[in-house]
Amino acid sequence: MSLNSTPSGERIHIGIFGKRNAGKSSIINALTGQNLAIVSDIKGTTTDPVLKAMELLPLGPVVMIDTPGLDDEGGLGALRVQKAYQILNKTDIALLIVDGTAGMTKEDHAILEKIKDKSIPCAVVMNKADLLPGQPSGPLPSSVHPSSGKQETDCAFVPSIWVSTTDHTNIEKLKELIAALAPAEDSERRIVGDLIRPSDLIVLVVPIDKAAPKGRLILPQQQTIRDILDAGAVSIVTRNTELKDTLAALGRKPALVITDSQAFEQVSGDVPEDIPLTSFSILFARYKGNLKHLVKGARVLEDLKDGDTLLICEGCTHHRQCGDIGTEKLPAWIFAHTGKKLNLEFTSGTEFPANLAPYRLIIHCGGCTLNEREMKYRLKCAEDACVPITNYGTVIAYMKGILERSTAFLT
Repeated sequence: MSLNSTPSGERIHIGIFGKRNAGKSSIINALTGQNLAIVSDIKGTTTDPVLKAMELLPLGPVVMIDTPGLDDEGGLGALRVQKAYQILNKTDIALLIVDGTAGMTKEDHAILEKIKDKSIPCAVVMNKADLLPGQPSGPLPSSVHPSSGKQETDCAFVPSIWVSTTDHTNIEKLKELIAALAPAEDSERRIVGDLIRPSDLIVLVVPIDKAAPKGRLILPQQQTIRDILDAGAVSIVTRNTELKDTLAALGRKPALVITDSQAFEQVSGDVPEDIPLTSFSILFARYKGNLKHLVKGARVLEDLKDGDTLLICEGCTHHRQCGDIGTEKLPAWIFAHTGKKLNLEFTSGTEFPANLAPYRLIIHCGGCTLNEREMKYRLKCAEDACVPITNYGTVIAYMKGILERSTAFLT
């Protein structure tokens, strides 16, 4: 897969934080060599987080995230600051941009504490070095820590660097520092590659209905096919309507069948019991989350009572069509299975409730568009709130009576 086509969920997310006019947007433009972010002397030009997928050498494919100023004012400003803090949940590397002519402030210290609490690799970037005498390049200056009132060296737990976006002082060194902060790639973390061997036949069942995107496969299907190819195995893609004929024509037993969750029931009936079967959604639950935890959450369906509220979450935003799995098919299956009068709420994209207390159960999509950090953050939020959480494929498998078959060999 080329760098330009790497899915955003597989890219390192670099969050750019700082006060208004610290030079966050200018730093992004200097790092990328492009005018990706709007630069202005007017405070508060960036009013919402802006995400841009790109290639940043020597690191590779990344998502740069420009955030609102941490010192934004007023009621609307407070909401913008909250949005900036929320970006930490998907940030793999954090850059705190500080106006070097002003030094560290309480806002800078506050977000550094959050970054430290979340164990996010971070660097402090002292900007506007060209405006100071002698082009400073050493350690950060001392200042008063807002919580202690004592003189101390700022951000001792993170590396720091002086830069200038005007004359590009140390911009290349900043790129090298970012690359050094990148988390080590986990070679054992695979969608399916660790479960199969070279030359294995893997059958992928892809229903084509009104909800299927015209002319292409959805992201989890694309990524799974690529992982199968990387493992040296053979992927065979078929519709659920041709599955029986496909299996009969193979000549040898496939090592695994992977299906879209909405076809689970039919596919389970068509695939012999001695052939392992699972779904794309379940594989992504294992890839980016905690499958055992999600399996436990699916069983909570039996404990639901009239009046309980369920939250159904999708990590992406898309045009919903007739027969949408998240808002139509899944709710219908849940109502039929439980026989309860339940309340359903829905979220999509970056929205995830800060308060999960009202919910009896959370049902999440596979999270193919979310990076691992954000997916695990959402799981941790549910755990901290003592709210069970499961995902589409896992709960569908449970309702269709095939949860054990589709997960036993994965956990």
